[in-house]
Amino acid sequence: MTKRLVDVDDDMLAQVRTLLGTSTTKATINGALAEVLALAARREVLLNPELVAGSAALADDELRRSAWA
Repeated sequence: MTKRLVDVDDDMLAQVRTLLGTSTTKATINGALAEVLALAARREVLLNPELVAGSAALADDELRRSAWA
């Protein structure tokens, strides 16, 4: 890890700390970075359904209806 000197918005940090349930600034920032990376990965899958096995079948209305029959 690299130490960095940055200006951080204290109000936003407190809000994110509450959302993540973290107790330190380091844990809050690292948790927020992990959340952004996870969000980007989920977005990639949503925008590229071929990345998920079987997801092409979900686009077929008839197959999707038959799954609930």
